[in-house]
Amino acid sequence: MTADGKFIALDGPLYDYVVKHGHNADPILNELAAETASKLGRISMMQISPEQGTLMTILARAIGARSAVEVGTFTGYSAICVARALPPEGRLLCCDVSEEWTAIARRYWQRAGLAGRITLKIAPALDTLRALPAAQTIDFAFIDADKANYRIYYEEILERVRSGGLILIDNVLWNGEVLDQRNQTADTRAIRELNDFLVTDGRVDVVMLPVSDGLTICRKK
Repeated sequence: MTADGKFIALDGPLYDYVVKHGHNADPILNELAAETASKLGRISMMQISPEQGTLMTILARAIGARSAVEVGTFTGYSAICVARALPPEGRLLCCDVSEEWTAIARRYWQRAGLAGRITLKIAPALDTLRALPAAQTIDFAFIDADKANYRIYYEEILERVRSGGLILIDNVLWNGEVLDQRNQTADTRAIRELNDFLVTDGRVDVVMLPVSDGLTICRKK
């Protein structure tokens, strides 16, 4: 803890406590997480954490989101969290390139009663984003795909986000690798550069949260 008492280091037990008390338990999401882990093994770590999913639902509901976009859908956990926050007539556009992973997502969207709110585009996300009508506005967006293109996804989405809308960006701590200057992979550099850029971007209010692997929230001014 710092001298002013404003910081508490999260050791293992305290972090476990935060996670345990940081989300609403959900049977469908629990089953989806279990199936993802069982079928995909180590890469199941790409799935967002339960507390992050609950935070995303709360944020989307808080701003009254009706139109949402997700770049990187994987097996559909985050899409359920966002789509549940939308009104019945709301729509979530999901961008991904994997038929295999999103086949799992489709089944769980159906089970959750959300298939009617979600449109899945299997194509490079940039193609999908650039094909959106110029007049289409977005209330809420989540970026969780190939890291090297994060900045490009951000710019394409920001153009279309309404004033007061939110863009959430995942994995901004990159398992701590953002601090290791020996790591100069393209993905790591891309995340570092985006993190450095966002705090200077006058178009948005921005906060980085130590949720899961790091989550940045940008509010368009």
